[in-house]
Amino acid sequence: MRITLALLTALTLAACGADGAPTAPTETGVTISGDARVGVTS
Repeated sequence: MRITLALLTALTLAACGADGAPTAPTETGVTISGDARVGVTS
């Protein structure tokens, strides 16, 4: 059980950066704006 937990922890941590360092997304020229409201009416 202890070995399984250690192996799962190691695999989870290794998967976090498996594809390399993070990079900023490219600019697409698309913007989204507006209002959002959530509520309950009676």
